Amino acid sequence: MYEIIVSDKAKEQLSKLPQEIRNRIGTVLERIRIRPFHFVKRVVGSPYYRLRVCDYRIILDIKQDKLIIFVIEAGHRKNVYK
Repeated sequence: MYEIIVSDKAKEQLSKLPQEIRNRIGTVLERIRIRPFHFVKRVVGSPYYRLRVCDYRIILDIKQDKLIIFVIEAGHRKNVYK
């Protein structure tokens, strides 16, 4: 099972989201701990992955050799890719 580490930037972004969305993101992050590649897609032109939760996107870096999912960014889909 993968360990989830959240960056300081992502923590700040998540704290600004509504409570309902934060709960959904937490539930989805717990679900992907077992098989993350089943739920994520590669970001075009980037080494990172994206996870879709409603209208929000979570940008992730997955280290297979260390079993770590590193949450880099979180936000609304219109803003997170900029």
